[in-house]
Amino acid sequence: MSDFSTKIVAATRTDGLGGRLLAMVNAKALADRMGCRFGFTWNGQSIKQMQFHMVERVDKVFSADFVEKHWLGEEIDNTRYGVLGGAFTRDSLEADARRTGLQGWTCDDFNVLKSWRQGWFKAQLPANKPAALRHRAFGGFGFSPAIKAAIAAAGERRFARPAAALHLRSGDIVYGSYRTRLEFGEKVIPAPLARQVVSKLAEKGLATLLIGQDQAMLDYLKSETGALLTEDFGANEFADQTHRAFFEMALMARCRQIYAGSSVFATIASVMGNVPVLRTKALFNRGRAANIILEELRTRESDYHPLEAAFGYQRAFCLLEGRIRPARAREILEKAFALDPENRAYALKIVASHFREKNYAAGEAMLKAFMTGEFDASGKIPTEIMQRLTSRSWRGLVMADDFDVYLAAARAGYAHAAACAAHIQVALGRTEAALAMAAVSLKADPANRLFQENALAIRSATGAKSDNA
Repeated sequence: MSDFSTKIVAATRTDGLGGRLLAMVNAKALADRMGCRFGFTWNGQSIKQMQFHMVERVDKVFSADFVEKHWLGEEIDNTRYGVLGGAFTRDSLEADARRTGLQGWTCDDFNVLKSWRQGWFKAQLPANKPAALRHRAFGGFGFSPAIKAAIAAAGERRFARPAAALHLRSGDIVYGSYRTRLEFGEKVIPAPLARQVVSKLAEKGLATLLIGQDQAMLDYLKSETGALLTEDFGANEFADQTHRAFFEMALMARCRQIYAGSSVFATIASVMGNVPVLRTKALFNRGRAANIILEELRTRESDYHPLEAAFGYQRAFCLLEGRIRPARAREILEKAFALDPENRAYALKIVASHFREKNYAAGEAMLKAFMTGEFDASGKIPTEIMQRLTSRSWRGLVMADDFDVYLAAARAGYAHAAACAAHIQVALGRTEAALAMAAVSLKADPANRLFQENALAIRSATGAKSDNA
């Protein structure tokens, strides 16, 4: 038997405030149940690099005693730690704990507590599930006096009637680079859906407290719906943005329900108050939500920031994708693209809609315009739009559902589609098919420098020998 009391369960995330706190909550919950030590890293260097997240230094967020006891520094030597994630059992942890030099485990997977349903943890899982463990773990955090004051201030506020919080996260997913990666959209409730959410909650007898990152949008929605803002309860008293964030999370925690996307900020508010976080599907099904967004934008698009409106169209498309005709999908995407013309994801999806209708010439023309412009500007292969087509996330290849139609266009002899298809085949691990696709585009236009460089890049990526070798 191993002595778990000498091992550390460490949270080591370096993203935004919510992500760090949720990893810490999970790690502490596990450490408490396993009889391990709890520790965390807090990398101050990453703070300055965050455009849409605000994270203070560790000594500004946590008390001196808490930092002294649990802070492991800016980073740890990961080679001396195992990784907690997926299913783990007593036997697997015992085997890890017997390794020479093992100090413990890193615990950064947001869903790690689901593993408690596996093996020896199953009997220890309380009836009220991981939410109670997270709530208890958060209560054991030692915050700095200023953070404690912000949380306490929220506890003193009173709602005139029962309220639900509506978290309208925007940031990097609406305004930043992640808007071009469609797999993150579910973290955000689109602003054009908010009006009907407020109305639906009013039917349930609930006031709505709006929390978000776009102040102009919040002010607009308040004027249109009568919803409450955190400013109505004193949020503007906190000049420091981290203090304000804790105040707003604590205020959300006092609501009966929280409506949000898969936002970690909202999850922490839920942990603080032990209140449920609900998705808008509890109010509207996917088709209804998409139609609400599209109708709101049909009548009020100009009321929204162009990127907020574009994101609304994006979410409507994603909610309806695979359920509507390509022409209807293209109609929605073209509205988004007109508002956000730099977004390659929209261009790729529009191209795919043409290819689905076997209108290969239209899709090819669009690909050619982007690829030629990008290559002329940078001289790099793959070009930006080709990189977006084969981009990966933790879920896999983001555009995988469109690969078949790009490959079909390539087989039909369309040269720019074939150049893209070569990279698709590389991403799928198909060496011979990748080389064949690169050859299709080069054969169609042997003097085209883009196709020449693409063929060389595919040979390099697949490890194929040069014809002159």
